[in-house]
Amino acid sequence: MSTTTTSPRVAIVGSGPSGFYAAEALQKGAPGIAIDLIDRLPIPFGLVRGGVAPDHPKIKSVTRIFDRIAAQPGFRYLGHVRVGQDVTIDELRARYHALILCYGAETDRTLGIPGETLPGSHAATEFVAWYNGHPDYAARTFDLTQREVAVIGIGNVAMDVARILAKPATVLATTDLAEHALNALNESAVQTIRLVARRGPVQAACTTPELRELGELDGVDVIVNPRDLELDAASEAQLAAMEDRNPAKNLEVLRGWAARPLTGARRQVVFHFNASPVELHGTDRVEGMTIVRNRLESDGRGGVRAVATDETQTLPVGLVFRSVGYKGMSMSGVPFDDRRGVVPNANGRVTDAAGSVTAVPGLYVAGWIKRGPQGVIGTNKVCAADTVAQLLSDIAAGTLSTVADDVSTIDALLAERGVTVTSWADWQTLDKVEQERGAALGRPRVKITDVQEMLSIIADARR
Repeated sequence: MSTTTTSPRVAIVGSGPSGFYAAEALQKGAPGIAIDLIDRLPIPFGLVRGGVAPDHPKIKSVTRIFDRIAAQPGFRYLGHVRVGQDVTIDELRARYHALILCYGAETDRTLGIPGETLPGSHAATEFVAWYNGHPDYAARTFDLTQREVAVIGIGNVAMDVARILAKPATVLATTDLAEHALNALNESAVQTIRLVARRGPVQAACTTPELRELGELDGVDVIVNPRDLELDAASEAQLAAMEDRNPAKNLEVLRGWAARPLTGARRQVVFHFNASPVELHGTDRVEGMTIVRNRLESDGRGGVRAVATDETQTLPVGLVFRSVGYKGMSMSGVPFDDRRGVVPNANGRVTDAAGSVTAVPGLYVAGWIKRGPQGVIGTNKVCAADTVAQLLSDIAAGTLSTVADDVSTIDALLAERGVTVTSWADWQTLDKVEQERGAALGRPRVKITDVQEMLSIIADARR
């Protein structure tokens, strides 16, 4: 299909890192190209705002780059637009020469064990979104009157959850942690945080800086069983073959903690390696969790697999956070690979089915919904650039979707449906209000967590 003679218009769905990096790659490859960045919230930045831990402000500074991208000619932010509800994918495809889907992986993977749905069992993603002030989760409650908490998983999200639970509220009060979360954590009775990892320390997915932070917290003892640091033959072989030195550094940190005397601190972080939860117990809520001891053996492909033994232990936890991975969700009008939880694609070009090489004209994908939930924020830059390279190649070849000249713009369609669309200037208004509220309390900002309050502030500023 050949494009019309008008300059290409591109819509990007999702304003997280992959969305902004896709916009940047487009701006560099086709200066002045018309880009509409669409998000369902009035506020941008996705997981940078709603997922990065509040006590990691340096990571959040990437938003300065996003600010520069938003200031380029041809860029527009269309916030408070729900793709799939306010406008369909087909309606967007009729109005843009190309769509890049960057809406991420919004749900969590489950454990599949008895008792998992009991009150007190939560996805770690819910807790992270709650303490970061995401509007969808601001009203959630977590029973922080419990003295023992389990975090299932050993990635960076699990480290964040454990650290936020263990860190003194007086320290968190200097961050942009959501006000409701700060108040709740200030009253927290949590004393023991148990990190449960299915495999051993060599296979831990967390980075060494994230891990090391747990041992640097005031008023916290970190407990590691030396038995868990005795490597099996398969893990020894895996460690020796690794080019990545992060596992070796993690092991060094853990061995240091295992040898460190306890101080009798008020809070403890306890590691349980080679352990899998098999059941959550309780009647009206979580009252305990049984874990099984695993042994590790070679999987025949250079890695290891966990095999359950007969050794079990019941932990007296009253609150459980599952941190075993994110998973993408399907969107009406877009092919989806249910097994992998991603939109099927070939180097960023969406294909009509998993395993197919037949591209859907004008439809592209980047970020976690393209490759799965892996990598850090910077990984999305390379991922988005690769996708945009395919799009620019299709522009040059004249194979983008045709946009009919008589189709009304997205603005007219949304106005007709009564959708209050927020702009980049509107976000700057909210940003200023948040920072002013924070300055009054000696904090970087106080986040607005209610969409209606956001829209009310924007409406007042527009008058």
